[in-house]
Amino acid sequence: MKLRLKLLTLLISLSIYSFAQESVKMTSTYGSENRDIQDILDFENVFVEKLDFFGDQLKGKSYVINIAEYKAGKLVGTTPLFDGTETSYFKIKENQESIKFMFKMSDGKLKTYIRGAKFGSKKSYFSLLDNPDKYALKDFFGRKKELAIDLKQTNTILAIITPTIHADGSGSYCEVAQSDIVPEKLGEHFKIPHHFLITIDFK
Repeated sequence: MKLRLKLLTLLISLSIYSFAQESVKMTSTYGSENRDIQDILDFENVFVEKLDFFGDQLKGKSYVINIAEYKAGKLVGTTPLFDGTETSYFKIKENQESIKFMFKMSDGKLKTYIRGAKFGSKKSYFSLLDNPDKYALKDFFGRKKELAIDLKQTNTILAIITPTIHADGSGSYCEVAQSDIVPEKLGEHFKIPHHFLITIDFK
């Protein structure tokens, strides 16, 4: 019995160590610290969020950022926003990387732009199906200050959503982003007609 317990403890420890070796920490900074600038961003329906990644496992990695579009809960397309595997110039040299995401919803379009230490992505445009003012950028931190990013898999890091609508007519964005529903099922579960997910893959 004691031998089995020791083996089980060893197996769990090895699993945790293995995951730790393949994961990095992600933190977030939303918007601008300048209140006047943030007021202008809110007025123009511009969303800015900086994600910081920390971990020795980042060194030598490149990353690909995609946007996935969903209609009525179904995936209808995936578009690359930045591909750092195209050249070794974009390989991460340190144990941390900062990426700033900018989104603007206006005139029936979603406009995207990504800024890193070594690059500025092309600007991409996607059609919106509803009033642009109804769309908002959300992350998946909730009350957490950091999240673990698994380097072995695709990680959904941001969402651009409209609110879930309750029977009384009220709506909520946070209820969607802070739920335990996997990001790919948010539209289906919360009856969201149109939304986007931003993903990152480290390679």
